[in-house]
Amino acid sequence: MAVQEVKVLSAKYGIKDSRTLAVARAHGGYSQIEKAFSMEPAQIVEMVKASGLRGRGGAGFPTGMKWSFLPKGLDKPTYLCINSDESEPATFKDRQIIENDPHMLIEGIIITCWAINSHDAYIYIRGEFVRQAEMLNTAIDEAYAAGLLGEKACGKDFRVDITVHRGAGAYVCGEETALIESIEGKKGQPRSKPPFPAVVGLFQCPTIINNVQTIASVPYIIEHGAEGYRKFGTEKSAGTFLFGISGHVNKPGVYETELGVSMKGFIEDLAGGVWKNRKLKAVIPGGSSTPIMTPKEVETCMLDYESIVEHGSMLGSGGIVVLDETVCMVKSLKNLLYFYHHESCGQCTPCREGTGWIYKIVSNIEAGKGKMSDLDLLLELADNMEGKTVCVLSGAAAMPTRSYIQKFRHEFEEHIKLGKCPFAG
Repeated sequence: MAVQEVKVLSAKYGIKDSRTLAVARAHGGYSQIEKAFSMEPAQIVEMVKASGLRGRGGAGFPTGMKWSFLPKGLDKPTYLCINSDESEPATFKDRQIIENDPHMLIEGIIITCWAINSHDAYIYIRGEFVRQAEMLNTAIDEAYAAGLLGEKACGKDFRVDITVHRGAGAYVCGEETALIESIEGKKGQPRSKPPFPAVVGLFQCPTIINNVQTIASVPYIIEHGAEGYRKFGTEKSAGTFLFGISGHVNKPGVYETELGVSMKGFIEDLAGGVWKNRKLKAVIPGGSSTPIMTPKEVETCMLDYESIVEHGSMLGSGGIVVLDETVCMVKSLKNLLYFYHHESCGQCTPCREGTGWIYKIVSNIEAGKGKMSDLDLLLELADNMEGKTVCVLSGAAAMPTRSYIQKFRHEFEEHIKLGKCPFAG
């Protein structure tokens, strides 16, 4: 059966002026607020738990479970942070929600604030997303003017305020504690954990941090219930996902499907297959930090958390990159490593030094100056980087390095034997 799109989060995409409040309301926007306010906050948390919704930013942690980690009875405010940093190369799905349906996100924020008893939400948006930040602020202004936000949100005796905070373009600020540091006006570097943000987060107060797509999914769950959401996906990977696909395909873009569909079918049926009638060489399945996959692995892999792990990689942020047979895998890895070396915040030695070291070694191999011993050295360095730092940035460089060498070692060896890149012509 061909893989098909599902319109849950993307239902308003393509409708003229879909990001305006008038059009959003004409198509059901904010219709779940009254129902949500009629429920006890704990009921919403349990509904989201039962829905199986998992974080769509990369880690895939159960959303309702994260909300339930908030301590009870503290005399402190609770904050909600929406992570819209979206800085992983190949990831570009959240910005489409902001461009096409920002009111769906705002509705999700209001419901989530009620569920976790928070009155202040921050949307942390990547600094380069100037246009998207303007769209977001316009939508928020509309919501305030309509009484949907403010002292009496939607007419309820419950205050909800939203602040848009623009980052300054650092990849590491997509990590939740670096994001908190950045909002607080500090240098964007990750904190050691524990304590986790649900206990000690923004301004030293309990904080929930969720991705844009995650929070945007909440209104649908309120409307259709946990079982309605679970009709999509698999038992452990419930719901739909906005996958972004780029690289060597005929129809790159963002497509929403239920989780659990065939990866090969997704590439062929929705993205139009590998371009120029070329052969598939490799796929990066979930953003640049996820281990690369071979065509044989793609053949049997499903787009859900469990299947991709079984095939040696991760679903991550759902940013799929397709590479055709003309790609030099050494150069491809070199490009990725340049990014991670550049983006290391420098706080931890294995990351600060390791990302630079592996980038230089792979650059030498690509230039025909490598040694056979470099390959095992790269694997050893990767092992000494991953899991040895405060955050996962070093692992984000180590994981692709390890997978490229293990799965395409022959190409690295050919560069070394020839003393040049065989793809250079």
